[in-house]
Parts: sequence; C-alpha cells; structure tokens
Amino acid sequence: MTDATAYRSMTATTLQTAATVVAGTFLLVGVLGFIPGVTTDYDSMTFAGHESNAQLLGIFQVSILHNIVHLLFGIAGLVLATSWAGARAYLIAGGAIYMVLLIYGLAVDHGSSANFVPVNGADNWLHLVLGVGMLALGLALGRTPGAADRPGAL
Repeated sequence: MTDATAYRSMTATTLQTAATVVAGTFLLVGVLGFIPGVTTDYDSMTFAGHESNAQLLGIFQVSILHNIVHLLFGIAGLVLATSWAGARAYLIAGGAIYMVLLIYGLAVDHGSSANFVPVNGADNWLHLVLGVGMLALGLALGRTPGAADRPGAL
C-alpha cells in the first residue's frame, strides 16, 4: 500500500479525530431530530418547507429533509475521516457549505416557500458557528501533516 492510498483509523491523526467528532455530532443531531420530546411540536413536522413547526431542542426549526441532510452529512464525514486528506476536505468544504447556508438563511424570507430547508434565526447563528468552527479546524489542523500525522504513516 502506498502513502497516497493508505487508510487508517478515523482517529489516527488529530485532524481525523476532529472530523470524526464533527461527523458523529451531525449523526446524533439527525437522529435526535426524529425523536418526539427532543424535537418539540414533532407532530407538525413536514417533509420540507417553512411550514414545519418542529424544533430540535425547542430552538432549531427542523423538517424530515433537514434531519436527513444532517444524517447524510454525518455519514459523509465518517467516510471521509478514514484518510487525512478526506478529513481535511470534509472540514473545509463543510465549513464553506455552512457559510453558504448562513448567507441563504439571512437572505431568504423565513416565511416564504424559498425557505425549504427550513431555517430560522437560531439556525443562522448555529450555521455561523459551524462554518467558522469547521473551517478553523480544517485549516489549523490541516496544514502540512507532521511525521506522525502524514497519510500512510503507521
């Protein structure tokens, strides 16, 4: 196996551990979004759109689509965390995606049909924190790996 194709544990490097923790958090949030009680007004949840009154932890507006996106984002992160380059790409691209979601959330009328995700003000703040946090992790931990963090090092 060459250095370019070597895959190690998702926690082999600090960068991979960070990506794994972020991905696991997304999986947890996706699952919790489908649990009545943890998600308030669960019976009003719609597949997509701003009409969903369901709120994760009574704060973050969610829909079935929103929860599925969290689950898929978590699965993608776990898959990508199996390599150093994948973990870096997940954190940086994911951070960029969340910054785009922040801009979308700020630009879209929360009561309009364009708010199909759906997002609310609390989601906007969370997207800001996630975007900055993921970008910071990916960029700070994703600099040229040291000898122990180099892909393929055992």
